[in-house]
Amino acid sequence: MATLCRPSIAVPEHVLTQEQTLDLARTLHPDHPQLPLVLRLIENTGVRKRHIVQSIEETLHHPGFEHRNKIYEAEAKRRVPQVVYQALDNAEVGARDIDLIVYVSCTGFMMPSLTAWLINALGFRSDTRQLPIAQLGCAAGGAAINRAHDFCLAYPNANVLVVACEFCSLCYQPVDVGVGSLLSNGLFGDAVAAAVVRGRGGTGVRLERNGSHLVPDTEDWISYAVRATGFHFLLDKRVPKTMQMLAPALRDLATAHNWGEVSGFDFHIVHAGGPRILDDLCHYLGVDREMYRYSRATLTERGNIASCVVFDALERLFADGGATESARGVIAGFGPGITAEIALGRWTTARRTVGGQGRRAEAGVA
Repeated sequence: MATLCRPSIAVPEHVLTQEQTLDLARTLHPDHPQLPLVLRLIENTGVRKRHIVQSIEETLHHPGFEHRNKIYEAEAKRRVPQVVYQALDNAEVGARDIDLIVYVSCTGFMMPSLTAWLINALGFRSDTRQLPIAQLGCAAGGAAINRAHDFCLAYPNANVLVVACEFCSLCYQPVDVGVGSLLSNGLFGDAVAAAVVRGRGGTGVRLERNGSHLVPDTEDWISYAVRATGFHFLLDKRVPKTMQMLAPALRDLATAHNWGEVSGFDFHIVHAGGPRILDDLCHYLGVDREMYRYSRATLTERGNIASCVVFDALERLFADGGATESARGVIAGFGPGITAEIALGRWTTARRTVGGQGRRAEAGVA
């Protein structure tokens, strides 16, 4: 079965603390009629610090969508290769062992996708398949894992590289002063991540089943308004309550897989969109708060890094020594739609092998 190997994560060097964020809100919007509410909501996110690709002075300046998108492309090309190389090393494979690259991002646009540049610049084979996903927002990390799993089910000897690149700070819009927009200004951070799903071998989460769930009639709860100035993030006040509607999807997938209650799983890697989401999952699934410690750590130390969250939280599980052999777990991403992308898997530890090139011939992949 396909195995999701150890991810690689990188965050930019510019740091923005919660204290700085609160001071900025007070300075930039002193006459906002709901400023006390905004400050309280930002404090309640629990986000102590975030990392952003530009200094805060540059971030607050808006030179136009074209210029911002050029920054997105340049920063993606500068920062993604390092996490790709590390992810390949983590999985003990080489670039030429990869059969599909899934690239997820909702904070900039390129065509051709960054996948084409990666194939040309980093030594991937010219017949490597490409799957860019641009419009699933924070759910895209989970979707990328699931589409990689699907590919390995279809091609059991294949290897898939997943790359997530999110520069949320490039979506800052000075003219957006709604409570939801100001809250998002204090919540989102920037990061890049990568991980390999190996069709054969590997240490990590052996993927067994995946599923998707869309909550009907919630399309406008999380969305982008695409305007001349770029992407304007829209966040409805009902979003924090969505776990009541999505928790049953996690439970149903576990039941369909004959795994019983989700509360009995050994590890949980879920998207940390905010503390309310994690608290509500604990409540509706009957899961101990400690089970979400990795997701909470991601939120506290890096903020909501969109599609990168599940990879950051999973890396923390690896750094903590992983799980016991055959331990059962769930990976879930939540985003616009309102959409949930869910994967079930068991922890597996494979024997270490030497080198990645050559396993392709052993596996019989053309």
